[in-house]
Amino acid sequence: MFVVTGGAGFIGSVIVEQLNQKYPEADVVVVDWLGTEDKWKNLNKRQISDIVFPENMFDFLDDHAEEIEAVIHMGAISATTEKDGDKLVEQNIGFTLDLFDWCAAEDVPLIYASSAATYGEGENGFTDFDDLDQLSKLAPLNGYGFSKHMVDKAIVKRGFKPSQWVGLKFFNVYGPNEYHKGGMQSVIAHAFKQISETGKMKLFKSYHPDYKDGEQLRDFVYVKDIAEAIIWFYEHPDVSGLFNLGAGEARSFNDLVKATFKAMGKEENIEYIDMPDHLKNQYQYYTKADMTKFTQTLESYQEDDFVAFSTLEQGVEDYVKNHLLKEDQYL
Repeated sequence: MFVVTGGAGFIGSVIVEQLNQKYPEADVVVVDWLGTEDKWKNLNKRQISDIVFPENMFDFLDDHAEEIEAVIHMGAISATTEKDGDKLVEQNIGFTLDLFDWCAAEDVPLIYASSAATYGEGENGFTDFDDLDQLSKLAPLNGYGFSKHMVDKAIVKRGFKPSQWVGLKFFNVYGPNEYHKGGMQSVIAHAFKQISETGKMKLFKSYHPDYKDGEQLRDFVYVKDIAEAIIWFYEHPDVSGLFNLGAGEARSFNDLVKATFKAMGKEENIEYIDMPDHLKNQYQYYTKADMTKFTQTLESYQEDDFVAFSTLEQGVEDYVKNHLLKEDQYL
């Protein structure tokens, strides 16, 4: 049995799809609230044995402890604009650490979502240290990043851990099943909608002298690659620690939007607009995952044939042509 928290959400539902493919006979339990949006559509094609509300999760875990192969923890308040610090402490920090302690007590492998938001502006680099002194140098720019950073530091400091624990620092993830996220969808999803409706795409102007408009850089990573990597970690239980998961490339928003126009078969038309004031002080102009640790870990298993991460153009083309342009956009 696999337990996937946030399993009806964006990344979680794609992980469930991968688990169904790789382990078709296994029970997959989703821990999530479905809410009033269309998150349930992310699970339409999935084989799941149960949906458990988060407030009932620990009772469920206690009842099924001997059956659980691994817990994959994607559930969280993921909005970088969340201002309620108490909610972030309760749902992102407290819940995750309680789950970690349960997994340690029962020796159940735990793979959980951290975030590249822990790196802040990147003034201390984007290297996935799991050393407390190095982690303490990081300065996130928003409450979401702070909550993930607190979890990483607390887990690294804990002396009692499950036999496998993996914290994954996701960079800018895009792909199918993000449709319920509204304003927090990827730029590609927004671009597809704007281009379809208006024939053009609006991007924020740059307010940093080192970056021209649209040349702000991000490490964009395709959600299908993220799910595949998580399965790889599960299948290698001797691997633990904090790991970056990104494409390892810093690409501009201009590149991303141009790839979207091309995949849609449309002529490029980009307009640059003012950035809202509330975003200016927490805006990252550059992110790039240092993938050295993950790459070296893969190389130590020479018998494996892990597929390389998609290029931006490959991921955008697959997302647009095989999902966004289809009547049924869901994975």
